[in-house]
Amino acid sequence: MRIIVGVTGATGVEMSYYLMQALKSVEGCKIHLVLSSGAKATWELESEIRMEKLLALADVVHDERNMAASISSGSFVTEGMIVMPCSMKTLAGIAAGYADTLIIRAADVCLKEGRKVILVPREMPLNRIQLRNMKEAADAGCTIVPPVLTFYNGPKTIEDQINHIVGKILAQFGISYDKFVPWKGKVGMQDE
Repeated sequence: MRIIVGVTGATGVEMSYYLMQALKSVEGCKIHLVLSSGAKATWELESEIRMEKLLALADVVHDERNMAASISSGSFVTEGMIVMPCSMKTLAGIAAGYADTLIIRAADVCLKEGRKVILVPREMPLNRIQLRNMKEAADAGCTIVPPVLTFYNGPKTIEDQINHIVGKILAQFGISYDKFVPWKGKVGMQDE
């Protein structure tokens, strides 16, 4: 199994570290990582985790400018791609098919080959253009997984919140995640 992970310059880049750790724990999963220049800049501003730790979790790290990378071809078979976090610029590029970076090209390839593309847009509030771009991306075949807060599973830390989001993303690939706490129903209520 091969999964592409794109990390863009939106706030919340550290979420990608948790995603990469989870993917690394999946037996037989090969991770192809692409970081945008914006992601590298945001990482330095937001995270106390050394970027080398993120890079070490990948099996292959691609330069965002290398449009001849293996992941830019449909002949290179993958399960799909996750862009986490997904900046509004990258979302717009994916929605429009304007593949001027390897992240957008890889997403474009996954879409044309009928593979999963999970976008984790990180912006708030959303304007009409951003909402339209999300709809266009969804209409093209992307799954939109905003990193929203959860409360039904009793999270105590930011890490609990991130693990919930990671679990939701991995479920899209049929991968169960041991740090994901699903809804179990309310005590005393029965399924009908």
